[in-house]
Amino acid sequence: MYAAERHQLLAQRARRDGRVDVGDVAAELGVAPETIRRDLGVLERQGVVRRVYGGAVAVERLDFEPEVAQRDQTNAAEKDAIARAALDLVPDRGSILLDAGTTTSRLATLLPADRELTVITNSIPVASILATRPGITLHILGGRVRGTTLAAVEAWTLRALEGLLVDVAFLGANGFSAEHGCTTPDMAESAVKAAVVAAARKRVLLADHSKYGTDQLSRFARLAEIDVLITDSGIDAGAVAELEEAGPEVVLA
Repeated sequence: MYAAERHQLLAQRARRDGRVDVGDVAAELGVAPETIRRDLGVLERQGVVRRVYGGAVAVERLDFEPEVAQRDQTNAAEKDAIARAALDLVPDRGSILLDAGTTTSRLATLLPADRELTVITNSIPVASILATRPGITLHILGGRVRGTTLAAVEAWTLRALEGLLVDVAFLGANGFSAEHGCTTPDMAESAVKAAVVAAARKRVLLADHSKYGTDQLSRFARLAEIDVLITDSGIDAGAVAELEEAGPEVVLA
């Protein structure tokens, strides 16, 4: 069993039972207890569980989302690398759509000043980064702003996206897998992400390895609808092959 598969199993069990016992799971999976402790350490850093003596207890539900500041500090180095790799897919001129997310915000920060770009976003952090940037024509989509993600959602946002066709869309996700595609906990935000996918000629998913196998409540795209998936080298080689078979080109940052 790959590490990502163990992480998914442990997260699901913690949500279902409220607690995970290191000894029980190690015996069930035929691995060393230290392996399960390391796995729980990863999940604790992601905010999924809190470690206690002998195991861990659940601290999130399927529809739980950390605040922006908390997510921004999670796997920060990996997100920086993914954003740098995404620069290769930004056109010299043309239009791009930046979805709300901590990795897309990093990409916004890195956009070079010498490119003539029209940037459309539903993200307040992205808009604040780009509002005074030379060479950027910025359009911010209206709608109800979710405090958790600082993203505009619902009818106004969806109506604006219906009339768009951009060159490249860069999206984030709370979870992705070959089986279930790209997912997020909030259905309103999921609807906007699905509209972003429909509004782009090329779709690029930016997601670090911790999101792999962490399927959330609402799917906004199957992997076959994604052209390029940029993740980091922490993902298993077997997972890369599985993801590429599902559709997108996988780039390891």
